[in-house]
Amino acid sequence: MENTASNENPRVGFLTTCNSFYELCKPRVVMMLVFTAVIGMFLSTPGMVPWQPLVFGTIGIGLAAASAAAINQVVDQKIDKEMRRTKGRPLPTGNVTNSQALFFAVVLGTIAMIILTFLVNPLTAWLTLLSLIGYAVIYTMYLKHATPQNIVIGGAAGAAPPVLGWVAVTGSIDPNSLLLFLIIFTWTPPHFWALAIHRREEYAKVDVPMLPVTHGVEFTRLQVLLYTIIMIAVTLLPFATRMSGVVYLGGVIILDAIFLYYAIKMQSGKDDTIPIKTFAYSILYLMLLFALLLIDHYLPQSF
Repeated sequence: MENTASNENPRVGFLTTCNSFYELCKPRVVMMLVFTAVIGMFLSTPGMVPWQPLVFGTIGIGLAAASAAAINQVVDQKIDKEMRRTKGRPLPTGNVTNSQALFFAVVLGTIAMIILTFLVNPLTAWLTLLSLIGYAVIYTMYLKHATPQNIVIGGAAGAAPPVLGWVAVTGSIDPNSLLLFLIIFTWTPPHFWALAIHRREEYAKVDVPMLPVTHGVEFTRLQVLLYTIIMIAVTLLPFATRMSGVVYLGGVIILDAIFLYYAIKMQSGKDDTIPIKTFAYSILYLMLLFALLLIDHYLPQSF
């Protein structure tokens, strides 16, 4: 039995280490960012996206997002250790050391910049670098601890991927790509503040000035509703500007109505599960909205 265990342990240890580095990248968050970037690529052209920006743009943007996520976890490891939602991450558990995580982040970021600069285009590389700095440095190291409006200001970095995808194909920033940016930018506050309400005691414990900690839950619920209304107005702009058609309009009206229902129901404060349900729906909402944009884009113009 001892020989069998000794033979299996190295393999188990290797797989555990690989999984730890994988989790260091915040894979679910990165997948969503990459998804919106790829949609941006397809919306930038009436036909099929050329294979080179599609493949290398996706890889480069994904690696840069993973690098930023790793840096975020290095900076936030003390906070992560105290919060139930994050205490199982690789750094708080000791599965990955600081030096390993930083080296890993630098390698990912360097490879991303090389790929984007030489295999996509320099503008995509520069914009991606700015997004990485915006999230990993400006938001994580400063804004998160400086103001309850942290997620509003820092949300610009998370809203950038559709623009990055668009630029990867066209080499320029188009007004329609900025509409995609604006959708995610206005979606971020109600998305994250719903989670912050649910986790407000944990944020208070680690002295992170999230809105429900500094201004109270009732005020935050109101902000969720107001930003939801702003977001709904913004999501109608693709149809208003003729970027998208009636298929997108019909679908987004349904999605918006459900989001507004959650935001309104949250106002009573009678159901403590509504904030986390709103957070969960907001993720599905964004994915379906971008899927609608893609479907509408490739339907015959007669529709």
